[in-house]
Amino acid sequence: MSLWTRIADAIAALRAGESLSVVFDLMRGAPDRSVAFTIAVIALGAKMAKADGTVRRVEVAAFREVFHIPARDEAHAARLFDMARTDIAGFEEYAARIKRMFGTDTAPLSDLLEGLFHIAMADGRYHAAEDAFLGRVADIFGFDERKFGRIRAQFVPDAVRDPYDVLGVDPDADMATIRAAWRTQVRDTHPDRMLARGVPEEAVKLAEKRLVAINRAWEEITDRHA
Repeated sequence: MSLWTRIADAIAALRAGESLSVVFDLMRGAPDRSVAFTIAVIALGAKMAKADGTVRRVEVAAFREVFHIPARDEAHAARLFDMARTDIAGFEEYAARIKRMFGTDTAPLSDLLEGLFHIAMADGRYHAAEDAFLGRVADIFGFDERKFGRIRAQFVPDAVRDPYDVLGVDPDADMATIRAAWRTQVRDTHPDRMLARGVPEEAVKLAEKRLVAINRAWEEITDRHA
């Protein structure tokens, strides 16, 4: 049974007229974390796609880049996207229920936030409304400003990107500490690690930008200390 068929089954468990947000309560403690993760990132992504006032085709296409949706399963993905986009429940309710669904495990929430950044940057621009949306989601997930800034620095190119922010270390940290932070992030980005914490195989591509940003930050810092 494909990931998308399992997602369709999870959605089918909702009662007629019930908000999609309820599915996150139904999946609390569910063993199939890849289904929970995929529904969460698409549902919040659909909400975010309207954050700047319109849903662009390129933003919708970003889901296909992240999840590599087979043609036979596009109808399932489109239904999920439309359900979230038109749902009367707001994104904050979604985020709160997703947080409860994953409980104390914040690793998949970090992966999820990175997926949302990938979608936000699909059109090559980072809108103020998207920043506010993602910042609020991060806050509901329990992430502090520093963690949110570290994830944002991996995806949003600007003149003030700080390599120390990307690695989540203080600029005055010694090289041993910085090296340890870099190695930890590289290790956590390994596909096997991501699959173990519920990121579906179809979405492991999310790690590509993270790994590039992590290694670039490490190289820049080591150059400064050369």
